[in-house]
Amino acid sequence: MSLDVQRIDRETGRAAVVARLRALLPVLERRVSAGVLPFGLPEIDRQLPAGGLAFDALHEFTGGGDADVPAAFGFLAALLGRAAASDGPETPALLVLTRRSLGTFGAPYGHGLAELGLSPERLLLLETSTDVQALWALEEALRLRAVAAVAGWLSGRLDLKASRRLQIAAEGSNALLLVLRPPQADEANAATTRWRIGAAPAARDRFGCFERWRWRLALERCRNGRPGEWIVELRDPELSHAAHPFGLVGSLADPALVSRAGEEPACRAG
Repeated sequence: MSLDVQRIDRETGRAAVVARLRALLPVLERRVSAGVLPFGLPEIDRQLPAGGLAFDALHEFTGGGDADVPAAFGFLAALLGRAAASDGPETPALLVLTRRSLGTFGAPYGHGLAELGLSPERLLLLETSTDVQALWALEEALRLRAVAAVAGWLSGRLDLKASRRLQIAAEGSNALLLVLRPPQADEANAATTRWRIGAAPAARDRFGCFERWRWRLALERCRNGRPGEWIVELRDPELSHAAHPFGLVGSLADPALVSRAGEEPACRAG
């Protein structure tokens, strides 16, 4: 299992990356507009004005803390795989990583991505030295209209100017645009939604072994929508074959339920 890796550095210039993306342009002609990527969970989709994550828009993700960043990346990968799978068998997804993020958490592992539903055979992985290069690569991929979904893992800030450039590039691209940022970065930007992702205890089988991935989701900001908090799980490890692979954890979905007596609800359904 291998990943299609491109790098922007002194040895490999921007022209090579643009040429690789342009080679994918014939696939674009066969694409059908999807418009939105629903979670398949009414409790979440009804909070979003489009009934899911809107294509042609910037969606921002971050971890609840430094320890939650790998979990946030895992959820991002699951969404990326779902978007690519919904767009046909030949359209790839692009994941842009900075060298700093790779140095802190390590490189993505093909089998791990596959367990989250992101097939390495359909993933273009681009490594950059800086956030500036990463932002450039995201913009170029969106403008070329060559991929079904674009995700970037930035190591620093995403200010209003840079986020507006991404938003403008996304408009009309018919692609899902996701950006993962450090938990400490909370400056205002042009993202349509902002999500804070935390790790949640995984579901276990009767032998006590891990069975399903779980995440704690907090929709902190949503343009023309409403915030909320939920705990979701990945129901089917074969994500690409599941129309709606996410499930709401039932024992925590009811706002009347609390984790301990006297505490606030563990999550809200809207």
